[in-house]
Amino acid sequence: MVASDTKQKKNILDLFIEGARRGFTIGTTSLLPNVIMAFVIIRVLDVTGLLHLIGVVCAPVMALWGLPGEAATVLVTALLSMGGSIGVAMSLFTAGILDPAQLTALVPAIYLMGNPVQNVGRCLGISGVNTKHYGVLIGICVVNSLLSIWAMRLIMMFL
Repeated sequence: MVASDTKQKKNILDLFIEGARRGFTIGTTSLLPNVIMAFVIIRVLDVTGLLHLIGVVCAPVMALWGLPGEAATVLVTALLSMGGSIGVAMSLFTAGILDPAQLTALVPAIYLMGNPVQNVGRCLGISGVNTKHYGVLIGICVVNSLLSIWAMRLIMMFL
């Protein structure tokens, strides 16, 4: 008999516990640090007055999507980290800068943006995709997310 033939089947409880451990590890080592970093960055930007400056500079563009200028920080952060971007969005929400409807409109945009900067390094660089396509791929993420904000606002008008 070969050693691989004598593998024991794991019961459902063992599989659940193993999955829970992996999920907890991912949450505490990947997601949580990004979210905490986002809260700290937004707080630093707020204390230094840079958040207000970003809001003033980006207000005309973000108004096209019915968002305050500070919401630009959510989208820029989403280029780097979805978890961090959620942290930025929640920081702006708790500070009263974003209202529930604006936050709802931004969530699909965050996920459609999908942290392309990290993905370029992790996936495209390893798979040998021609670097001249990186800008287009990131641009598609940005366009998709901006379109999703309009789509969400339209959906929310009817629901």
